[in-house]
Amino acid sequence: MESVKLVELLLTAEIYNRFEELTEDDIPKELRKAFYGKNGLTRPLVVKYDTAKKVVKDVDSALKNLPFVDYNAITRQIKLTSFELAVKWFAQRALDRIERNPILAYYYQNYDSLNVSYERAKKMNAPKCSDKEWLMCVLAELEKNKETSEMLSLVRVYSPEDIRVDFSDIALTDDQIEEIRKIEIALEEREFLREIGLTDVGKLLFIGPPGTGKTTTARALSRKLGLPLVEVKLSMITSQYLGETSKNIEKVFELAKILSPCILFIDEFDYVAKTRTSDEHAAVKRAVNTLLKSIDEINLVEDGVILIAATNHPSLLDPAVWRRFDKVIEFPEPSESLRRRILEIILAKVPGSYDIDEIVKITEGFTGAELRLVVREAVLKALLEERKEITQNDLKSAVEEVKSRLKLRETY
Repeated sequence: MESVKLVELLLTAEIYNRFEELTEDDIPKELRKAFYGKNGLTRPLVVKYDTAKKVVKDVDSALKNLPFVDYNAITRQIKLTSFELAVKWFAQRALDRIERNPILAYYYQNYDSLNVSYERAKKMNAPKCSDKEWLMCVLAELEKNKETSEMLSLVRVYSPEDIRVDFSDIALTDDQIEEIRKIEIALEEREFLREIGLTDVGKLLFIGPPGTGKTTTARALSRKLGLPLVEVKLSMITSQYLGETSKNIEKVFELAKILSPCILFIDEFDYVAKTRTSDEHAAVKRAVNTLLKSIDEINLVEDGVILIAATNHPSLLDPAVWRRFDKVIEFPEPSESLRRRILEIILAKVPGSYDIDEIVKITEGFTGAELRLVVREAVLKALLEERKEITQNDLKSAVEEVKSRLKLRETY
């Protein structure tokens, strides 16, 4: 197996270097990561001993079993001495790897009647924008320029690999899942949508009370789609000098286009996008108009940017804002069935003896965040008593504690 991994690495580098039409997105993610340097990925790809070690555990053992591979101890470079022999050797031993590797599938689809497809392999491969290393290289370049560095100061940028929550770990309604699936399909079929002139897609407005999963869903979608997440709170870019707010809005949208493909997630959307009234300051109106114009000038098909805005106060939004979004997705307080699903997910790895159905009934009106708080309090109470298994009483006590906390919050 180690020999197979080494030959795949060498063949991938050789074929990538030979065919200019192949791109970094064609290199399998696990192999691509081995080639990153301080300047990102550079052509031609060179397989050094240290590069191979990132993919092959026992490089020395693999080298001994491959007569068509040479290792130069001085330059520490590993090369194929016979490309043809390597191609034949690999085809006889690793058809499954060829089917998953776009670089190899590109070459082998016309080799010896092998039933492999470059297009199929490419669809299974994560693009370079999903790599933390790629994003770090891009951000490092942006930091060198004063103007783009200022843009970065307005936002938080996450690599999909930095997102801890998995999409399968959040409880969504069927309607929410369907709308998110539409975005996933639109991302896959950008070329087709461009061809038919359907370009103004990929803009979602999340509305609902705090703690219902708006931010969590946006972050989980970043990980699911393998896209960087550009996250901004409108309150953070609103300057005390009102004229600067419009400029900051423009910078955020411009940065999203630079980092494309990506997700631009705007939280606290009502902070600027509120209803325009006659007594408002002219600069506030300009900020709202700038936001509307920026939304109009960005889309998934042409710019590769999925725009998600979130608000806890949809009634404050300007009617013109609502019209800019393909879909408004509601995140209400969880129903009984959704609370059960949330608790099942949270408690999946928590040892103990408890009745979820009872907890569901006594947590009416609780958000997902509050249900997580219940489980956290129950676990911590058990640990305080030197137990690693929770009981039904732990959960019920935690529910009462959270209810008391909520009442206290309403008092002030």
